[in-house]
Amino acid sequence: MEDQVRFQNRSIDGGTFRNCSMVGSQFDDVDLSTVTFTDVNLRGAKLSNVNLAGVVIHDADITGLRIFGHDIQALIRAELARRGTVSDR
Repeated sequence: MEDQVRFQNRSIDGGTFRNCSMVGSQFDDVDLSTVTFTDVNLRGAKLSNVNLAGVVIHDADITGLRIFGHDIQALIRAELARRGTVSDR
């Protein structure tokens, strides 16, 4: 089951999202400080004006996750490649 949710103008500080699908969800002006995402499908989620300080993501599908118009998965891969820590799979 997929929950397409919109969080707007709120704090979810210290919250946990676990074993769920949030495909296409939107986070606008949201404080996600110290939130943990575990086994969460965030494919296509959109984040705008979001505080991500301290966020932890475990086993999450972030395909298509965009922040400020940037593909986060691509940015992570580029940074890992820059550091020389990407395997040649």
